Amino acid sequence: MRGGSWKRRDFIAAGLAVPYGAVLPAMAAGTPVILVVGDSLSAEYGLKRGTGWVALLEQRLAREKIPGKVVNASISGDTTSGGRSRLPALLQQHRPTHVVLELGGNDALRGLPLAMTEDNLSQMAQAARKAGARVLVVGMQVPPNYGSDYANRFSGLFAKVAKEQQAGLVPFLLAGVADGADPTRLFQADRIHPREEAHPKMLDNVWPELKKLLK
Repeated sequence: MRGGSWKRRDFIAAGLAVPYGAVLPAMAAGTPVILVVGDSLSAEYGLKRGTGWVALLEQRLAREKIPGKVVNASISGDTTSGGRSRLPALLQQHRPTHVVLELGGNDALRGLPLAMTEDNLSQMAQAARKAGARVLVVGMQVPPNYGSDYANRFSGLFAKVAKEQQAGLVPFLLAGVADGADPTRLFQADRIHPREEAHPKMLDNVWPELKKLLK
C-alpha cells in the first residue's frame, strides 16, 4: 500500500460470508460463484455495509446482466497465511468457479518474509485451480518508506504468482486511490483504509481482469 503516513497496526477481525445453502441454487443453475478471499480492503473496514468494492461488484454484475454470485470471505487483518489456512474449507463449502485473492498487504505491514507471502499466494492459487476455479490475483504496493528494493520485490511477487499459476492479475488494487496528487483525501483517518468514495475506483481496477475470466 502507498500514500499518506503508513504504520503497523492491529486490525479488528470481521468477516463476511454467505451461508452454504445460499450457494447451492446458484451452482445448480450453472451460475458462476465468485469467492473473494481478502483482508480489510475487501471486508468493508470502517464503511457502511454494502458500500465496499466487493458489494459494488455484485451490483456491477447485475447491471451488466452477467450472472454471478459473490461470496465475500474477507477478514480484516488477515494475512496470506490466514487465507491459506481458511481456503480449503471455503472451497469445499462454496464450490466457487472463480477465486479472487486480495491478500498480502498485512504481510508487509507486519514485516513477514516475502518468500512466505509468495509461497502462500502460490499455494492458494494452486488449490483454487485444482478445485476447478479460475483465479485472479490482486496486487498491492507498500509506501515509499519501505525502500525501493523491498517495494519492487513486494509488488513483483503478485505478478510472479499470477504468471506461474496461470491466473489473472490486477497489478495494484489502489491505483488511482493511493498514488494520486493528494492520496490522503481518499483515506480514512488511519490513512490505511480507503473511504467509501474510493471503492468504485477499486472495483474499476478489478473489473476488467475479472470480466475476462468470466467469459
